[in-house]
Amino acid sequence: MVVGTSTMESVEEEEQLGFDSDEEKSELSDNELQEAFAKGLLKPGMNVLVAKAKKSTNNVAGLKQCLAEFRKDLPWVERLDMTNLPAEDLISKADGKAPAGVNEDINADDDFQREMFFYRQAQATVLESLPLLKKHNISTKRPDDYFAEMAKTDQHMQKIRKKLISKQMIIERSEKAKKLREQRKFGKKVQIEVMQKRQKEKKDMMSAVKKYQKGMTDKLDFLEGDKKKPKDSGQGSKKAANKKGPNAKRKFKDQRFGFGGKKSGKKWNTKESHNDVSSFRAKVANAKGGKGGKKGKGGQQNKRPGKSVRRKMKSRS
Repeated sequence: MVVGTSTMESVEEEEQLGFDSDEEKSELSDNELQEAFAKGLLKPGMNVLVAKAKKSTNNVAGLKQCLAEFRKDLPWVERLDMTNLPAEDLISKADGKAPAGVNEDINADDDFQREMFFYRQAQATVLESLPLLKKHNISTKRPDDYFAEMAKTDQHMQKIRKKLISKQMIIERSEKAKKLREQRKFGKKVQIEVMQKRQKEKKDMMSAVKKYQKGMTDKLDFLEGDKKKPKDSGQGSKKAANKKGPNAKRKFKDQRFGFGGKKSGKKWNTKESHNDVSSFRAKVANAKGGKGGKKGKGGQQNKRPGKSVRRKMKSRS
């Protein structure tokens, strides 16, 4: 710690002149308090600081005089004050949206909505004040040689407008994305329900098939699938009549493969077929037709040589 020479000299001068230091003063005051306490002059609880109550004066006359000085009953031309509600929002009305006309409908955190409210309130003020200004012969248009710098430039206001529009677009985009997410969740939920329903139907059908195979039941209702009986017989009479006959698939199979029926004994002869000789062919019956085997160039049938002949031919070769 560095102490200046001037301060050291001043302390020495005070000691030489007989001035007491702060430590000596505190020691003297403590000694005096101890002596006073020993003599009984000091008692516990007597030395308590009490704040004095402030005196309040209700000067009614002075207050009224000040109020009279503040109040000035001036005409509207001197005051130029307007108190009104915002103008009607024609843009939102044309778009079919409900305009926010009262203060309770405005969200204070929405910058765009708040600024639009101020803008429409200024519009209403202009519409109401212009007739009053014309009535009092006050010019509302500035002269051609008037020059005054605006508080905010047009470029700055255009930036603010673009920022507000971009913020509104971001809010609308986020709301749209939120709705899409909700729709996807709902669609996924419906898809899961459909899959669960199909699995349950498949499980029920497999259990019914197993019961039928084991002979536990003789009903084949599970083959009908999701077909439902009509509630009203009058309304479903036409549908029932159409469903009684075979469907298109069954008709096509019947047309291609036959109508079923008895399979064994198809080639058995009957009395009518025995008496009917219209399909008899003598050449076919005497093996003179093309079914007797292939013939060579001379018209004779080609015969395969016997086993011994084939051996002899093989040995010669």
